Amino acid sequence: MKLLSILIFAALLAGCASGPAPVTAPERALFTDAVFRKPADMTTPEQVFELSPEMKAYAARIRASLNGKSKHQALYEALYHRDQLRLEYDSEITRTASEAFAARAGNCMSLVIMTAAFARELGLEVQFQRITSEDTWSRSGSLYFSSGHVNLVLSRPKSESARFYDTAQYVTIDFLPPPDAELMPTETISERTVVAMYMNNRAAESLVQGKLDEAYWWSRSAIEYEPGFLMGYNTLSTIYQRHGDVKMAESTLRFAHQHDPLNTVILFNLAEITNALGKTEESAKFKAELARLEPYPPFYFFHIGQKAMADGDYQKARSMFVREVQRAPYYHEFHFWLAKASFLLGNLKEADRHMTLALMNSTTRGDSAIYAGKLASLRLYEARARLRPGEI
Repeated sequence: MKLLSILIFAALLAGCASGPAPVTAPERALFTDAVFRKPADMTTPEQVFELSPEMKAYAARIRASLNGKSKHQALYEALYHRDQLRLEYDSEITRTASEAFAARAGNCMSLVIMTAAFARELGLEVQFQRITSEDTWSRSGSLYFSSGHVNLVLSRPKSESARFYDTAQYVTIDFLPPPDAELMPTETISERTVVAMYMNNRAAESLVQGKLDEAYWWSRSAIEYEPGFLMGYNTLSTIYQRHGDVKMAESTLRFAHQHDPLNTVILFNLAEITNALGKTEESAKFKAELARLEPYPPFYFFHIGQKAMADGDYQKARSMFVREVQRAPYYHEFHFWLAKASFLLGNLKEADRHMTLALMNSTTRGDSAIYAGKLASLRLYEARARLRPGEI
């Protein structure tokens, strides 16, 4: 495989596979600061949860209007009831607490950070959780992203808990929870890990935009702040590969793999890097291990479906896209391609249903606009087809 065609996975919000070896300090030899220009206005760890004056004023309004409600219930209503703050979900950029509040929008991580900042201002205890079931995947060009899901649990301060009886002492706040989230296993994560995830998200977002200098420093900051967040090393390796420094990309991946040998994202990238460097026997071993751990990796059926579309085999394409939708029922791109294959097979009803689902599950305003336009065109075609049923 040629170097430029390697698909590298960067992790977005993802935690690591269970059981990684602890990392107490970052490996300094993995940083090449002199090669990347440091941005002047990077967010510091302290600024991630920092409240703006407007947020403090809003918290004071919540506190003044409790009317017998618990603080965590009042906070939830103030932030997430549609007649209150009117927040929108937007996955294009990960924001700090104050940025999310000012924009009235954010992705999963941004809204968790903002909610935690308000909770602490109101004197509540905050516990961060990651749902440890299978992560979801998305892509941007040749970059593929593994996305975990984070929520938080709010409770009274321990000093108050002993004085009050409260059947809802602990409340889980979750924006866009996955189906049956309450039944899924979770793990408690530290605030340092959350901050590292924020920085890693910013690194991945900068990488998508081609801003390699910014991506490097965000990734480096994530690793330095929380050395045990191993997906930060995977993102750093991706940045090195895009920068043309494949040796550093390999070294960084080997360090991560050493501490978490069962992580399939790291293993996939290591197999591709070693193959590109001509280490074919070692690459084959990594691929064999990957096949054992994950026989059908993310987007496996999707890529087969896309090839079938290019070959004009729309029936096969449809069956492949159906399999991906079954594995990831809330990823918009799979629904879009299933709608496209269904349309080409003449199944307008199915095409309409999946284009609608693509729109419903889109996570950026840009994607929503595209799908809305496609759906409008499809429904216009459907209306015309009903008038001329013999022409499909």
